[in-house]
Amino acid sequence: MNIRQEVKPYLEYCRFRKELDEKTIKAYRIDLRQYFEFVDCDMPEKRQIEAYITDLHKRWRQKTVKRKIASVKAFYRYLEDEELLSDNPFRKIRVKFKETQVLPRIIPRAEIERLLNSMYARLAGDGAGGGKYLVRDIAVVEVLFATGARVSEVCSIRADALELDAGLVRIMGKGGKERYIQIGEPAVRELLKRYYTENEAAIKASGYFFVNRLGGRYTEQSVRTMLKRYTRLAGIERNITPHMFRHSFATYLIEEGADISCVQQILGHSSIKTTQIYVHVAAAKQAELLKELHPRGRMRISAAA
Repeated sequence: MNIRQEVKPYLEYCRFRKELDEKTIKAYRIDLRQYFEFVDCDMPEKRQIEAYITDLHKRWRQKTVKRKIASVKAFYRYLEDEELLSDNPFRKIRVKFKETQVLPRIIPRAEIERLLNSMYARLAGDGAGGGKYLVRDIAVVEVLFATGARVSEVCSIRADALELDAGLVRIMGKGGKERYIQIGEPAVRELLKRYYTENEAAIKASGYFFVNRLGGRYTEQSVRTMLKRYTRLAGIERNITPHMFRHSFATYLIEEGADISCVQQILGHSSIKTTQIYVHVAAAKQAELLKELHPRGRMRISAAA
């Protein structure tokens, strides 16, 4: 059989049965195409797969290598489950990774405050100009920070997914999993109400809560571009990305004493191991504060010989 012909049905299975998002489907498609281009056959021998894995390590970072191998393994498991394959070539391959932990980048609290103050000041000084869209942009930033949601999740919030009076938002996460997050800050809820009132017709027509100037869904790339603009206008030199709000949200909650399992649920992590990295970030900040502020460092004490 021509296994490569099964890639399209597999991706459809991932889309409609597993309900994976389009970003994941695109990554799978690229990974499988690159794999088959390298091995150039349906049933590669062990040495060909080993050569492919070696080539991945030469070209990509460990995290990307791990994902690409997982993509191919998942495809072969699907073929086995569908009884289209009796001999899975990847069962003979053992891949070990040296886990390197890269701490997530967060936005200093002062810079989040500076960014929002700058945006609100522009809104206050803006007459009938672009205020309607500035309200939307502030609302997007507030929701990113208030919920810790991924930018794709925020851009995909449906028109009926927000209970504005209660401040409850329904987030559609990876794999079609729903979670509800409470927006507790009254000022943020009031801003969201204002945004909805000013854009109600476009929101109802598009079906999405955040809409662009043409009445369509506000895209992830538009949010990234918007953030670059307003961080620059606020005089912030740091390159702030939407995902950094997610990292900051989780880190600051844990620093304030939030239970890690609660943060896990809010972020929509399937495994608590993914959430634990924020504990390390919070601990690193704690160590930094103790080093800088603990009074012992400013005491003049002669150590015993």
